Amino acid sequence: MNASPPQLCATVRTFAQRLSSTRRGARLARLLAVERLTAWGMSSRVIERAEHIVAELAANAALHGRVQGRDFLLALTLDEAVGPLRIAVSDTRGECRPAIPPEQSPDDESGRGLFLVDALADRWGTEPRPPSGKTVWAEIDQPGEQPKAVSGQSGGQCR
Repeated sequence: MNASPPQLCATVRTFAQRLSSTRRGARLARLLAVERLTAWGMSSRVIERAEHIVAELAANAALHGRVQGRDFLLALTLDEAVGPLRIAVSDTRGECRPAIPPEQSPDDESGRGLFLVDALADRWGTEPRPPSGKTVWAEIDQPGEQPKAVSGQSGGQCR
C-alpha cells in the first residue's frame, strides 16, 4: 500500500476594515492592527514595527488621501507559507501618490512619516486602486525569512 506523504496546510490570514478618514479613524486603524497581529501570535518585534507603519500610513490616508464622505481601507495579510506580513492602506485620492521629501529641515514639523515607513518596512510602495484611488503597502519579513528586495517608492509627491 502506498501512502502519500502528509501535506502541510498553509494558512493565509487576512483582516480588512474600512475606517473614517479622520484622526480618530487613523488611531483606530493602529489599535485594530495591534489587536489582530497579537491574536495571530506575531512576535512583539513585528507588531511594534507594524504598529508604527500602520500609524503613519493611516495618518497619511486621513490627512492627504481624504475625500469628504469617503473612508480609507486597512488590510493586513499574512501567508504563513510564503512569508511577509503585508500592510495595505487604500484611500480615494489616486492622483496624490506619496514620496519621501528630497530635503527635510530639522525644523520641519511634518514630512517624516515616510522616512519611518522606509526604515521600518522591508519593502514598500504604491499602486493604483481603480477607479480613482491608490494603495500604499508595506511588507515586513518574518524572522528567519530572507528579504526579497529593497524598499522603494513610486509616484509623485503630494503634501
